Amino acid sequence: MADIAAVPLTPASPPRGTLARAEGFVWLTARVLEQRLFARHFRDGAAGPVETALEAYRNDDGGYGHALEPALRGPASLPAHTARALHVLDAVGRCDARRAEDVCRYLTSVSTAEGALPAVGTHANGGGAARLPGSLSATAPVVGLLHRNEVWHPWLFRATDFCRQAVESLESARPGDVEAAVLFLDHAPDRTRAEAAADRLGRLVRREGLVALDPDGPGHAPGALPHDYARTPDSLARAWFTDAETERSLDALAAAQQDDGGWPARRLPGAPELTPGALLESRCIATIEALRTLTAYGRLV
Repeated sequence: MADIAAVPLTPASPPRGTLARAEGFVWLTARVLEQRLFARHFRDGAAGPVETALEAYRNDDGGYGHALEPALRGPASLPAHTARALHVLDAVGRCDARRAEDVCRYLTSVSTAEGALPAVGTHANGGGAARLPGSLSATAPVVGLLHRNEVWHPWLFRATDFCRQAVESLESARPGDVEAAVLFLDHAPDRTRAEAAADRLGRLVRREGLVALDPDGPGHAPGALPHDYARTPDSLARAWFTDAETERSLDALAAAQQDDGGWPARRLPGAPELTPGALLESRCIATIEALRTLTAYGRLV
């Protein structure tokens, strides 16, 4: 095994700092894709190798499979895998119209008449996407990312309408629904309407106790901290929380780094229990996401 200590650190990276410890975890445990992503985000790596690594997960139908989303094993294309692929392409600036065309063709084939994507189900593990009711948590992040990259496709018009109606009609929700809604609202067209929907959603989050404003207090549940909704300072969800609430949330995120340098995995809603291998792969994804959030808020050391 290569000596990871030989990998050069940036001058701003203390030998036992957050980034250096995470780098050791990534190089020892991550898939090639996450290693390339780490290099792109934190070591001035190129985007091309990330895209090359992602290509191994693409299927002929335009979707992605092969456990790209670690919780879902097997080769078949599934919406959750394809959402992960779009997230990767967006992260490295390669989510253009040419690449999105095949993806949208696949999404059209598995969506409902309203353009909504089905939620993840345990029955889908190892098989194709079944015709299930549309899910906001599955659809909204994909639609948001495509709008962020100014992609247009006939399917996207229907999917956008579905997301708008679903977000604006939410009366009760789970944290995962809110996270997905924010990813849509942050990039949806008609910014006035999106801002109004975000303001309403923020009031619902606080009223229904869908966020732990004191991470050290009782009742804290993973995936329900302010930074889970406001991943960057320019997110519409940032206005839901005071500066002090946000700082406590980021303190908790930084403190969640484990002894091996990685962060704990976040379970995909509706997915089966993670196997040991899938757990490790998911932790690598969670680690990169945690580092990106800390970087966005100027908290990475």
